[in-house]
Amino acid sequence: MHGFTDETEALGQAILSYAADRLRLDPVPLDGPRTPEQLDKVAGATITPGGMGGAAALRLFEEVLAPACLSIDHPRYLSFIPCAPTEEAAMFDLVVGASSIYGGSWLEGAGAVHAENQALRWIADLAGLPESAGGSFVQGGTIGNLSALVTARATARVRHTEQGRTGEGPRPWKVAATAGSHSSIASACHVMDAELVPVPVDEHWRMTGESLRAVLEQEGPETIFAVVATCGTTNFGVIDDLASVAEVCGEFGVWLHVDGAYGGAGLAAPSIRDRYAGVERADSFIVDPHKWLFAPFDCCALLYREPALARAAHTQKASYLDVITDRPEWNPSDYSVGLTRRARGLPLWFSLAANGTRAYTDAVERTLEVARFAEAEIERRDYVEQVHPAGLTVVVFRRLGWGPADYQEWSDGLLDRQEGFVVPTSHDGETLARFAIVNPLTREDDITAILGSMA
Repeated sequence: MHGFTDETEALGQAILSYAADRLRLDPVPLDGPRTPEQLDKVAGATITPGGMGGAAALRLFEEVLAPACLSIDHPRYLSFIPCAPTEEAAMFDLVVGASSIYGGSWLEGAGAVHAENQALRWIADLAGLPESAGGSFVQGGTIGNLSALVTARATARVRHTEQGRTGEGPRPWKVAATAGSHSSIASACHVMDAELVPVPVDEHWRMTGESLRAVLEQEGPETIFAVVATCGTTNFGVIDDLASVAEVCGEFGVWLHVDGAYGGAGLAAPSIRDRYAGVERADSFIVDPHKWLFAPFDCCALLYREPALARAAHTQKASYLDVITDRPEWNPSDYSVGLTRRARGLPLWFSLAANGTRAYTDAVERTLEVARFAEAEIERRDYVEQVHPAGLTVVVFRRLGWGPADYQEWSDGLLDRQEGFVVPTSHDGETLARFAIVNPLTREDDITAILGSMA
């Protein structure tokens, strides 16, 4: 099973051929899910004592299983937050998988960690973080947010103890965020047994320094170990007033975490860079390159202003790890939850190295152009109206006269006809339609076709 035989050679060529053919597809098929009963019927028992052989397993995947998966990189996949990796990033993911690299320590993966750190440095520079900033690539925004909040709590508790306040009630246990923050913030608080304190938003649906100050004064700033601001909420693309929030966090000495899982990629676009003023003051920051920076799943860049604080919070201690933890080199697993780690930042690094950063700027700007076009098209049509101005590339709108069943029937019809994948969303109890445009291959005529299907 671990030898390289003639059969292995043939299978390898077949897999490389499949991957190359998939990359050549233009456009890719949208495809769609099947029921468990349908898949059981056509796939049958796939795991058997004797095995079916690599060629048969690949054929089963190609003919049965892959078509039952939506192509997230389809230009009309406009739901949730899509993923549209560059060809270079997707191809290099094959190399990473084949290279058997452990990416958790410098000792074992120095070359990979060096490359990943250069990609992290590019992102840190976009955000305006200091030269000392650093971190790691983790699985996704959920783990990135959780890891940052674990660091924030550990740091706050050390400060609480150092200030001699151990007899003045419990250590800091609260996180402040808006209702628009990502669901992973509430999940992280649940995992950490922390209390999530809501911060009201202004008329633009943003957290502001003024609203945050009121919450801190009401709750007691000593009880809050982190404030989570968002640059690009998932449902609407709203960017909080980062500058005023950072000012208040600095005044009260509270950790500022900025969740840019989706929207942080907009830092690469000069046309909207001013909307992120204040992000450079974050204590921690995340952005998911597998969203709007064209890397494959799974890839979240987690950065800290002072990485030593994260290392103190996350480094795992064990005798068999002494050879790693007692060394001064950069070990990515020291900066997040989890020890075992693939070098998931390498596909992004390879694509950046191959294409150059200007290509990334151009691609992000292109998606912003299409989002602005979508807003104009909605304004032009009398049967739809936009719900909130698009802060980035998420456009939410209503079809006048429709209820929840109408939206669902329309969405199902689009997918059944392989015309697009646009699922409804909701806000304040109202069902709405939503475009999330992060694929540079999404064109204006894709938008007009989908809007036309609602007429």
